[in-house]
Amino acid sequence: MPIINRIAAYADDLTAWRRDFHEHPELGFEEVRTSKIVAEKLREFGVDEVVTGIAKTGVIGVIHGKHGGQGRAIGLRADMDALPILEETGLPYASKTPGKMHACGHDGHTTMLLGAARYLAETRNFDGTVYLIFQPAEEGLGGGREMVKEGLFSRYEMERVYGMHNWPGIPEGVFAWREGPVMAAAAQIDICITGRGAHGAQPHNGNDPIVIASQIVTALQTIVARRVDPNLPAVLTIGQIVAGDTYNVIPQQARMKGTARWFQPKVGDQLEHGVLRLVRGIAESFGASVEVEFRRTYPATVNDAEATTLARRAAEAVAGANAVRHMDQPTMGSEDFSFMLNEKSGCYIMLGGGRGRENEPMVHHPAYDFNDSLLPIGASYWATLVEQQLAKG
Repeated sequence: MPIINRIAAYADDLTAWRRDFHEHPELGFEEVRTSKIVAEKLREFGVDEVVTGIAKTGVIGVIHGKHGGQGRAIGLRADMDALPILEETGLPYASKTPGKMHACGHDGHTTMLLGAARYLAETRNFDGTVYLIFQPAEEGLGGGREMVKEGLFSRYEMERVYGMHNWPGIPEGVFAWREGPVMAAAAQIDICITGRGAHGAQPHNGNDPIVIASQIVTALQTIVARRVDPNLPAVLTIGQIVAGDTYNVIPQQARMKGTARWFQPKVGDQLEHGVLRLVRGIAESFGASVEVEFRRTYPATVNDAEATTLARRAAEAVAGANAVRHMDQPTMGSEDFSFMLNEKSGCYIMLGGGRGRENEPMVHHPAYDFNDSLLPIGASYWATLVEQQLAKG
């Protein structure tokens, strides 16, 4: 069973919806326009129940099969939020909001689930119930966590929950799967060093927080290199240092931001303890004060074996067995779908969007753009997953 003909017939509609979402990006928990359009379309399609306001801007659509619930149900999740990035694609449908951009393809994820909703509400070729989960605030704000807190699985009982993400590094239309860990746990690191300001020509009168920050950055690299078992994946990155205002002034403070990634809990503990110990120790050795926070944000995303087998079967039905491949290694990116998988068995699968270009922009790049050719493929995958798992009879 390749791409579903009925879905292929409205591929132009999917493209129009996706590009409209792209033009009007909204950050986490601000997806007011996006969620309003999602809810309107679900009602237009004849979805049985549309619930808004869960986790502020989240939307749930409920579709029952031809023969009622039968006590069986699965959930399909798509994220809706954009990123605080200035778009550099130059496309005619580029973001109309400077500094905000759909640089991760959530515009496409939302559209693919809407495409599946239209088909499933029209055909209802299944027994049971499908829950369409349109989630806000995946990008660092934990919208998935908030949906779980607000009773996603107690209000909507389901056997399994599924997620999907486009991936430019995989060829177009190829699905990639993996049992067990597929994306990493993550933490955000905040450091504020307070030294003593001075004239740049009289450094002996101050205590330079920029020098201290430089020592900290260098020392932090030893945690992964010398403290963590080299057979266990770990990443520690400082992504921002902000200090000073001009050429000849030693500032009073330097602020740093970073991230850590891991899979095994003991590695997360090693990273946390190492960051706190080194940062405090180095600042003290220079006679400065410091505030440091290692804030765990997302747990690892771990796929259930049985749910992954079912996801593979649906992907093979749509794309063919040769276009469904095993991921040899998980990615060190993180994903708040992990909060849903902590509560319910399920699977998170990748859908390749690579166009075969040299230096193709990856997600979170200002020149990235979702590949619209994936829209009917992803929508067909969702629909096939439902029809297979909730097969009639």
